[in-house]
Amino acid sequence: MVSDPSTPDPRTLLPTGPPIRLLDVDGTYTEDPDWPIDLDDEQLLGLYRAMVIARQVDTQAITLQRQGQLGVYASLRGQEGAQIGSAFALAPQDWVFPSYRELGVAVVRGVDPADLLRVYRGTWHGTHDPTKHHFGLISIPIATQALHAAGFAMGARLDDADCCVVSYMGDGATSEGDAHEAFNFAAVFAAPCVFFIQNNQYAISVPLTRQTAAASIAHKAVGYGMPGYVCDGNDVLASYAVTRRALEHARAGDGPVLIEAITYRMEAHTTSDDPTRYRDDDELEHWRARDPISRYEAFLRDRGLLDDDVAETVSKAARAEAQAVRSAIYDEPHGDPLELFDHVASEPTQQLAAQRSLLAAELAGERS
Repeated sequence: MVSDPSTPDPRTLLPTGPPIRLLDVDGTYTEDPDWPIDLDDEQLLGLYRAMVIARQVDTQAITLQRQGQLGVYASLRGQEGAQIGSAFALAPQDWVFPSYRELGVAVVRGVDPADLLRVYRGTWHGTHDPTKHHFGLISIPIATQALHAAGFAMGARLDDADCCVVSYMGDGATSEGDAHEAFNFAAVFAAPCVFFIQNNQYAISVPLTRQTAAASIAHKAVGYGMPGYVCDGNDVLASYAVTRRALEHARAGDGPVLIEAITYRMEAHTTSDDPTRYRDDDELEHWRARDPISRYEAFLRDRGLLDDDVAETVSKAARAEAQAVRSAIYDEPHGDPLELFDHVASEPTQQLAAQRSLLAAELAGERS
């Protein structure tokens, strides 16, 4: 039997060995010639600044939700390394199609965090301009953004544009049909697309073991004919290096890549969730010791790029950013809850009409 030379050897597509890691848990850096870091000192500090800002704004967002200023919020705490590192690898002309948790990526792309949070407030004044930042609107439905990314990447290829697309999603999204269709389409047509999976261990309350029986999510990539990588998502340098390699692959016309970043969501799935019902304190402590910011801070201090004064300057700037977000959001008008039923169907169904009447009665009772 003669193999088709156009068909890649599946063994070259499989992830190999343990997750790609450049920083140990204590921040010790191990150079790997296969995954070089080409960032100068200022760029290395930029990674740190972005992670600290993202965490401060994230903490503020949770506070705003608890004070009734946001309807709900999905925290990224613990996933800063995966998001900031991968986003740093993007070229300005590249595009991002996020889910609802990509605050860190938005910070790197220059999106005003307040514009993202207005979506959670339900006002008419959200959200950002996608064309300005090459950062698509956040996607609440699971995995639909993967289809948008694959289609956009295909358009870029047809236009012969120097543009790659990164689709961000969680591990649970890979169980959705939309993700399968996006993976398959992008691979068949060699679309310049990178699927960046943040495996934060839970799809709301469902653990990874109930999401897939595959050896890893990255192993699934071979089934679509694209390379799969597994990296330590709490290692911002590994996240950067692997994403850069994937973007080079896609930009060269060699088709999509799937990256699985192993990380952990330290907060609830959303502020409506109660994670104490499905995970214990020992698990949290295990991951707290692998915090992406503290291990990277140790790396910077070891290199002489960070001391207490610089750390305080960064922290102060991040607190100011979070306060600016708070000022932009607090006491902004809420939308009318009844607008939930407008602009959706030209002829509302009986069920929608009944639900609208029920909500109107409840609101009238609250206001009387």
